Amino acid sequence: MAAIRRERLERILERMADVPVLIVGDVVLDEYVVGSVDRVSPEAPVPVVHVQEERVALGGAANVARNVAALGGRAMISAVIGDDAAGNEIARLLDDLGIDASGLVVTSGRPTTRKTRVVARSQQVVRLDRESVAPPIPAVGRRFAASVERALPAARTVIVEDYGKGVLTRNMAAKLMKQFRAAEIPVVVDPKSTVTPYRGASLLKPNLREAEAISGVSIRTPEDLAKAVARLRRRVGGGDVVVTRGGEGMTLFEGDDHGIEVPTVAQEVFDVQGAGDTTVAALALALRAGARLIEAAIIANAAAGVVVGKAGTATASRREVKKLLARSIAAARGGA
Repeated sequence: MAAIRRERLERILERMADVPVLIVGDVVLDEYVVGSVDRVSPEAPVPVVHVQEERVALGGAANVARNVAALGGRAMISAVIGDDAAGNEIARLLDDLGIDASGLVVTSGRPTTRKTRVVARSQQVVRLDRESVAPPIPAVGRRFAASVERALPAARTVIVEDYGKGVLTRNMAAKLMKQFRAAEIPVVVDPKSTVTPYRGASLLKPNLREAEAISGVSIRTPEDLAKAVARLRRRVGGGDVVVTRGGEGMTLFEGDDHGIEVPTVAQEVFDVQGAGDTTVAALALALRAGARLIEAAIIANAAAGVVVGKAGTATASRREVKKLLARSIAAARGGA
C-alpha cells in the first residue's frame, strides 16, 4: 500500500466542502413506528405493539443526498415522486437540509415509495412497503431526463442510486449515461440488480451480496470475488469497483490489480442501516476532492464507522470523520 498520511486525508476532507454532487435515482420515505411489547394479541399469535414514537427519514437516493450534505458537499437530486403525502414529506425534508430538490418530478400516476418499519425492543417486528416498480409513463420519463440534463452543468460528479423501483429502466439508464459521458462527468453507480446499462461508469459500488447476484458468481473466496468483479467490469467497459463487505470493510479493484482489502475500523455497532449510503457519498466526494481510491476508501470506512455507531438512519459530519481517521488508517494498514 502506498504511503497514507493523515494530514493529506484531512486536507481532502476539507476540499470535500461545497463539491456539487448530483444524485439520481430512487427516493424512499422511511417511516418508523417504535414501541414496546408486553403481550400477544388475543386475535392472532402476534405481538401487540404499544406505540410510543413515530418518525420519518429520507431513504434511498434521498438518504445519499442527505449524507453528501452532512459531509459538506452541495447536493442536488433528480428523482420521481408521487403526488402524495409521502412525496411532499420527502421534498420538505430535503429542503430543510438545504438540498436542491428542484429536480424532483411529481406524478399522480404512481405512489412515492414508502417503507414503514414497526420496531419494538430494538427489534424490527414487521415492515410494510408501499410502492410501484412499474416504469413511469413516457411523459414523466421525459421530464425526469430533462431534470437531470438541467442539473448537469452545475455538477462535478454524479451518484446513481438504482433500487430497482422502475424509474431507471435500461433505456432510461443508458440515456442518462450518454448525457453524463457527453458532459465528461465521472459517475459513481450503486447498483442493486444490474450494471449493464451503466456502461462508462467510473466507479461501481456493490456490496458483496449484490456483486454475487449481478455477476452470477458464487463468492466464497477472494478468487471468486475477483472473478465476479471482472464480469462486472466487462459489462460497464472498465472502471473501478469497490465491493463493500459490511464489518469487514471493502475490497478495491483499480486498474489491473486483483483486489486490495481495506478493513474497517473496529467499532461498536448500533445500527448498520444506511451505512452503504454514507459509503457511496464519501467515496464520490473524496474522489472528486482529489483522493486516490485507497484514500477515498479509508475516508469512507471512517464515515461508515461513525454512522454504525449511531441508532437509526444516521449521517457523518467531516468533523466526526476526522476523529476516526487515525484508526481508519491503522485498520487499512493492518489489512495491507
